[in-house]
Amino acid sequence: MLVSNNSGPRFSPYGDEDRTEAATGGPGDTRWVAPTASAPLAARVMLPGSKSLTNRELVLSALADAPSLLRRPLHSRDSRLMIEALRSLGVGIEEVDGDGMFGPDLLVTPADELAGSTSIDCGLAGTVMRFLPPLAALALGPVAFDGDESARRRPMRTTIESLRALGVDVNDDGRGALPFSLWGTGSVRGGELEIDASASSQFVSGLLLAAARFEEGLVLRHTGEHLPSMPHIEMTVQTLADRGVTVDSPERGVWVVAPGPIAGRDVEIEPDLSNAAPFLAAALVAGGTVTIDGWPARTTQVGADLAHLLPHFGGTVRHEADGALTVDGGEGLRGGRAIPGVELDLSTGGELAPALVALAALADGPSRITGIGHLRGHETDRLAALSAEISGLGGAITELDDGLALEPATLSGGPWRAYEDHRMATAGAIIGLAVEGVEVDDITTTAKTMPEFPELWRGMLA
Repeated sequence: MLVSNNSGPRFSPYGDEDRTEAATGGPGDTRWVAPTASAPLAARVMLPGSKSLTNRELVLSALADAPSLLRRPLHSRDSRLMIEALRSLGVGIEEVDGDGMFGPDLLVTPADELAGSTSIDCGLAGTVMRFLPPLAALALGPVAFDGDESARRRPMRTTIESLRALGVDVNDDGRGALPFSLWGTGSVRGGELEIDASASSQFVSGLLLAAARFEEGLVLRHTGEHLPSMPHIEMTVQTLADRGVTVDSPERGVWVVAPGPIAGRDVEIEPDLSNAAPFLAAALVAGGTVTIDGWPARTTQVGADLAHLLPHFGGTVRHEADGALTVDGGEGLRGGRAIPGVELDLSTGGELAPALVALAALADGPSRITGIGHLRGHETDRLAALSAEISGLGGAITELDDGLALEPATLSGGPWRAYEDHRMATAGAIIGLAVEGVEVDDITTTAKTMPEFPELWRGMLA
């Protein structure tokens, strides 16, 4: 493939068509030229802990009736924001020695009484902005929520209106978004509640995580036409069950949680399987094999879907006897093996879409990836962002109501904007394996869930 610098104006999901380039080579320059694969891979990769599991377990540990120990947790911006928020509410969280290679374990001691009169920085973490308001409503006193500028564009109306329906005093000046504040009285009535969680399954999970501590528990009914990312709700239900909280679901879209204690426990956090996506996809581009160590035999993580999704792109997947998972890309795209076009419905695992769309952009046939309309409300509008960046490299991509359609095209090097979105940054890295000169404008966005990404990526290629 030819290399060129496509630096002209492109549509921005932020609504700003002007491009500001980072300074070249100076301190704080976050630009990163994605390395191109020069040989087939034979890599083994150990990944940090799951962000989804770490932040759920932190919330449940804060609400538990005894201390909890989280082994091999994620240490990233999202988990740090959750830790700092819980500490500000009076929860004790101490780093203790463990055997994880990415940082210490966490000992979480619940507060005798959650304390308000604090402000919570959500950053860009959906789990913080949507999991913590129901918990903060159990505190005594005011709690203010805000986050990054981009976070103020993420939908929050469902959380705000849910709390009001449960009797919590919330002030958002009608925005339905950050910033907002609530006044906790030390308890939440609970009872029956109807919500439309079509924009994010996190609205359901946030309420379920705290529901056992509500005076009347919770009967939660989803009223929307669709509900994205059901596996994330199943993850929430499983983490509650592991702590002695039963969530009944008498019919689809209805969850019943009785009031009662949440048990403290020792938890080993699984590796983040969604963060495995760019590494496993690399085998299809570079050729050879990539093995992810510690792949769980059973899990509620949506990243487990990679085992049956990547074969659609021509990869061979095998579960190893030592508990690892390997993807074999054969000769790989760089070795002359074509990546076929695909038709995928990712309604249960939309967070995998950026990596899979990057593969589809390199395919020799048309692709259609649907079930991901809700990604417009993530860290950025991911559909617009992927369309803009792939088009900017010469790709042929069309935004659909519920997804993206791609046609084969020869890509050339050029700038790739991350939009403060970790998965946009790693999607650029995948394309850069095959296309020389792809320059990600801010690789530090990967610190949201995987600060070690650049080092792990280069280690894989080495």
